Amino acid sequence: MKVAALFLLCVGVALSADVYTSKYDNIDVDKILSNDRILTQYIKCLMEEGNCTNEGKELKKTLPDALASGCTKCSEKQKAQTEKVLRHLSKNRPRDWARLKNKYDPKGEFSKKYEGKSLTA
Repeated sequence: MKVAALFLLCVGVALSADVYTSKYDNIDVDKILSNDRILTQYIKCLMEEGNCTNEGKELKKTLPDALASGCTKCSEKQKAQTEKVLRHLSKNRPRDWARLKNKYDPKGEFSKKYEGKSLTA
């Protein structure tokens, strides 16, 4: 019995490592995108130019892996929110978008996967 419980615990830990936390899935992304002050703070956080909220810290921690893996550990909601943010930044804040790409994707490896898909809509 103890062995079975330990096995299930190990499987649970292993599976939980294969997805990103859903702790922040209910953040109102539209509210952030429509508020220049808040959006600027997130960008400063990601660029290491300002303080980070807990959400910003989590984003900064997971962003490199999410880009490299094509967001395979993202939930459907996280993928939809990511597309919305990337589309907004590329359309409405191209300078910030360029800076973020330069920092997190300097060789353009990951952005090639995404350009033309959802960012042009």
